[in-house]
Amino acid sequence: MSKFNINLHEAIYSLSDALDLVGVDHIHHGKRVAFMAAECAKALNWPDQQIDDLFQAAILHDCGVSTTSVHAKLVQFEWEREKEHCKLGANILQATPVLSHLSDIILYHHTHWSDLKTFDIPEDIKLKANCIYMVDRVDVSVLGFVSGESNILLGKEEIREKIADKKNDWFNPELVDIFMQVSNSDAFWLSLEGEHISGYVSTWVAHDLTQEIDFNDLKSIVQIFSYIVDAKSIYTSEHSEGVACLSRYLAERFNLPEENCDLIELAGLLHDIGKLRVPDEIIEKPSKLTDIEYQTMKRHSFDTYNILKQVKGFEQISQWAADHHERVDATGYPNHKGKKDLSIEARIIAVADVFQALAQSRPYRKDLPPAEILSILKEQAHTGHLDKGIVKMVETYLVECWEKAMLQTN
Repeated sequence: MSKFNINLHEAIYSLSDALDLVGVDHIHHGKRVAFMAAECAKALNWPDQQIDDLFQAAILHDCGVSTTSVHAKLVQFEWEREKEHCKLGANILQATPVLSHLSDIILYHHTHWSDLKTFDIPEDIKLKANCIYMVDRVDVSVLGFVSGESNILLGKEEIREKIADKKNDWFNPELVDIFMQVSNSDAFWLSLEGEHISGYVSTWVAHDLTQEIDFNDLKSIVQIFSYIVDAKSIYTSEHSEGVACLSRYLAERFNLPEENCDLIELAGLLHDIGKLRVPDEIIEKPSKLTDIEYQTMKRHSFDTYNILKQVKGFEQISQWAADHHERVDATGYPNHKGKKDLSIEARIIAVADVFQALAQSRPYRKDLPPAEILSILKEQAHTGHLDKGIVKMVETYLVECWEKAMLQTN
């Protein structure tokens, strides 16, 4: 089994950048929540490990949100269905061994203190979850004061009063008191601006050392990304998993080294992460996209690369994932690379992506049977879009490829 040297904080930071894409205009939300939560915890003299757990949970607190429509509801101060994404996020982290200890914090991060204090769960979980809830609502309130020419300081006292009004009901009184203390300065609010937040989080990333992690643990982290993007639409459920499974299968048929097979599986899981930026209505449009909608869709592979390139150790993964819409005749995007510039791994993922997408239903067509999929792949190979040798391998193992793409085999 392959092992990889990864900075876990760096990987989590990248996941936060992916979650930022869902908000479209609400960038750095997770990072701002993490900053405010950590500042409150420091003022309370929490131990370093407790602060680190809080920071990780805060930066990931919205990992159960994939759609722009749900995100738009969550920027309201209160929404009756706000706990649904808490359950989804908790389930995602529970399935990730190195992050499972954060799942209950995510589960309860929209639970009112008046209820939460009665729950039979550890006290530190209650406090971390409620702290995230409190500063999450602070950040949502900040939105109204940072548009156009507005100045965040103009809303400072109104936001503080709004939080104070929820003391003992929504929020733990000690947490409210400490928030009122740390938020009294103008510097606290000015630090919420983008460049300051990025610097604060970068310092946090630098504090974590690169550690050796085995493939299965790394895959479980990567699957957080794939689950979030695939959950964006009922039409793309398990798309990334299918592309990853088929890509690995084809890589093994070409006798690529085991480490490359591991890496191509991870790249397959991550290839569409940039789609989180694409509005729901484009993803689920049942008719042909307009030119502007198509250009919006096209940038997702570029966004995928920009997110993944930040993680040391993901150099090949980020490039292969970004190249999944490049074509051997240089007609693809975003860099218009030709065959000589594309690795076999990138060319395999490109074929796997087309295969798996055709095997699933889409808003504009039904799912296609294996023979029809192969016919389309062969036509695209003939026109110079897809690699002929890889399509030939698919033809040789057509049934097995369909089963891998649809996750119907072990």
